[in-house]
Amino acid sequence: MSNKVSIRRLKTGVPGLDNLLGGGLPEFSFNLIAGPPGSGKTTLAHQIMFSLTNSNNRALFFTVLGEPALKMLRYQQQFLFFDLNKVNESIRFVNLSADLLEGNFDCILSRIAEEVKDYAPSLVFVDSFRSVVQSAKQEEQGAFELHRFVQQLGLQMTNWQATTFLIGEYLIPEAESSPVFTVADGILWLSQNLHRNSMVRKMQVVKMRGQAQAPGLHTFRISDEGIQVFQRAIIESGTPVESAIKVSTGEERVPVGIPGLDEMLGGGLPAGYSILLVGPSGCGKTVLATEFLAEGVRRGETGVIAAFEKSPSQLLGNKRLYSLVQAGHIGVIETRSLDLSIDETLHDLKKMINRMQAKRVVIDSLSGFELALAPEFSEDFRGSLYRMIAELTDMGVTILMTSELEDRYTDLRFSPFGSAFLADAIIVQRYIEIAGQFKRVLSVIKVRASRHSKDIRLFEITDEGTIIGETLSEYAGIMSGRPTVSP
Repeated sequence: MSNKVSIRRLKTGVPGLDNLLGGGLPEFSFNLIAGPPGSGKTTLAHQIMFSLTNSNNRALFFTVLGEPALKMLRYQQQFLFFDLNKVNESIRFVNLSADLLEGNFDCILSRIAEEVKDYAPSLVFVDSFRSVVQSAKQEEQGAFELHRFVQQLGLQMTNWQATTFLIGEYLIPEAESSPVFTVADGILWLSQNLHRNSMVRKMQVVKMRGQAQAPGLHTFRISDEGIQVFQRAIIESGTPVESAIKVSTGEERVPVGIPGLDEMLGGGLPAGYSILLVGPSGCGKTVLATEFLAEGVRRGETGVIAAFEKSPSQLLGNKRLYSLVQAGHIGVIETRSLDLSIDETLHDLKKMINRMQAKRVVIDSLSGFELALAPEFSEDFRGSLYRMIAELTDMGVTILMTSELEDRYTDLRFSPFGSAFLADAIIVQRYIEIAGQFKRVLSVIKVRASRHSKDIRLFEITDEGTIIGETLSEYAGIMSGRPTVSP
């Protein structure tokens, strides 16, 4: 019986990246960090290097740029991950630009090999490899010579007892024909796309030998702290049977906190459901959402609200919500800035849900959420939202989403942009005209796998909260003259 070789995985120190890689970088692997200029390749390499190096794990960073290493470091020092104490102690920078000017590939290979032998590093970086390729093209060296150089460099880096990285500016057509892509154990592809006035950065793990990586494109941001990766929401197959049966039968109910509405819902929402609350402006959606969170607090459950329309001062102008936030029972995610991504928002939500052990989540509102997204994400809003809701409900939270819905008085719609299928339950708030006055009415459109009231009931918003009143038929019966009801 043969024993499998165990490969140690190195933690990159880049938030979110290890999850994409399948647990970290395989030790002694040969990796390529590729992408167009300005996509964050050097920043990513430095962040990994400064995270992994210490007195026992040293790094060599080769630059083949025309500019000196000091100029590059001047900008890299602005990031919080940069540790000046490690430079020349556990990190050594070597500039190969002079060797490159001579145009002798064998000399460059020998210089790299000598430096590695003398310094005995655990990590080796070569940046920017594309400069070597461009030099070869300019001096009209043959394709065979370049191919040989790339293969030899790749083989050298693979054979060293070190984890190695090539950083290069590649375009997709070049990547498909480059031999270095074949010999690399891991390939990280970085990109940046301009959509109208929005810049979106994405990362893809094209290849990572020996371990399962997260597929697809994932958003990342570059801030003062460095790079942070936000993994794309992925729906996992296979829901535990016991959990599925419990949800489908509505065994556990989550009261909204409004007596008349809970009765209409058949005793409250089934736990782990997503509910869509739609209605025109001013009809009381945020008030009802606040009561939903307050009822959870009354029952010992914490909650989270993500606000996409109102500023913090507007949102916390609700005294009841303000007191719950101040007491630490409700967490608020303020996300009014534009150019958001679904991935980043989901990351923030999950982080706060886990930190607070929240059981109830409010998204107020989907309309504002769509507006805040970068155009690339708003174009596929339904698909991205579907994945986000699925991942949140898998965490066991009950979600209430509000959404603006224009009241046309003659049309009866249940959701904007065809999102009704996303929700397990739908509550619609509307205005109607009765005897020359606008009245608010509410109805439960659906509750999956559960009986619910079909009534249309009047409701009022008071200092005490939402009060559910009579059905329309009862209201019409007690009024003299039986006024005409206009839908």
